[in-house]
Amino acid sequence: MSFKFNIESTPIEGVKILTPSKFEDTRGALWSAITPDLNKQLNVPHPFAHTKYASNFTNVLRGIHGDFESWKLVTVLSGYIQQVVVDNRKENDTYLQSLSWLMDAANPKMILIPPGCGNAFKSLSDSLYMYSLAYPSLYNDFDKQFTLKWDDPKFNIRWQGEQPTLSHRDE
Repeated sequence: MSFKFNIESTPIEGVKILTPSKFEDTRGALWSAITPDLNKQLNVPHPFAHTKYASNFTNVLRGIHGDFESWKLVTVLSGYIQQVVVDNRKENDTYLQSLSWLMDAANPKMILIPPGCGNAFKSLSDSLYMYSLAYPSLYNDFDKQFTLKWDDPKFNIRWQGEQPTLSHRDE
């Protein structure tokens, strides 16, 4: 059984949409999130070595957070979310532009987010979200992160659903 990815580029440099091939039978479905050659395919300089999970209630909004060192590969494992990426790289023509996708576990997709782009998502149902990180050596991301205002009109994000539940950091 060979697992491959359909990889699509987006208008923001480095942001890619990955759709994994799925094996389906009467038991359900099987697909891969990370394979040995994925870093080469994506041109990511460090291996994906750290994976985090976020369990979320409906209308929870997390982000917009990022840093200038780590690559993120994100997906939803259960539920339904709105995924958002904002380019925070001043040298890019797409600086402060955003992209948004609706994602659900039934139709697996992953979004590759390069360093310098902010990551955010809103849980449109109870959900489980996964993000794998690739970064140099022992990089600790929290003290090097930036936070962008989730409802700043210059990003032109049309958040779905009701008023979000936010952390103190995101308020």
